[in-house]
Formats: sequence, C-alpha cells, structure tokens
Amino acid sequence: MANPWTGEVAIWLDGRCHTGKLTLGALAELEADLGADSLIALVERFEERRFSARDVIAVLVAGLRGGGWQGTAEELGRAEVGGGAVGAARAAAELLVRAFALPEG
Repeated sequence: MANPWTGEVAIWLDGRCHTGKLTLGALAELEADLGADSLIALVERFEERRFSARDVIAVLVAGLRGGGWQGTAEELGRAEVGGGAVGAARAAAELLVRAFALPEG
C-alpha cells in the first residue's frame, strides 16, 4: 500500500496496484527523458493543465521505477491504467505534488 507521507502514490496497472515514488534518481531520469529545462517547468505544466500524454507517461514511468517497477514506457502504454487517461494524469500530478511538498506537521 502506498504511503503518502513518504511521497508514494498507488498506481493501478492491469488490475494490480503498484507503488510509485519520484526518488532523486527517478527525477533525474524524468528530466532527461523529457529534455525539460527544469522540473519546476514540468510541475507548472501540470498545474496549468498544459501537459501532454508524453508528460504523463514519463512521470508515471519515472515514479513506477522509483517504486521498484522494471517496466518500460512501451509496456505502460499498453497497460490498462486504473481510472483510464484521467486516472493516469491524476496519478502523475500526485507524484509531482508529493515529490515537492513539504511534510505537514
């Protein structure tokens, strides 16, 4: 089960729950995959709802790999994501939020 206090997000693929987390390594991979100027620019795209399907897939793959998943973007593209395209976008946005949010206390 995903622990939101540690930045984890539950991501359902083909009826199976996986844990996603944007670790430092996952963030570096994400930056490289998207050729992003900065991760803040990517976060802003999500906040402003200007993200692409490629952005969603890249964030999900990075987060899933941060959680230990060994799949590829191609495999994710063929998988049934819980909640469909909207669920995938929500999970990607939640990964970004949790990666950059300060702990509540």
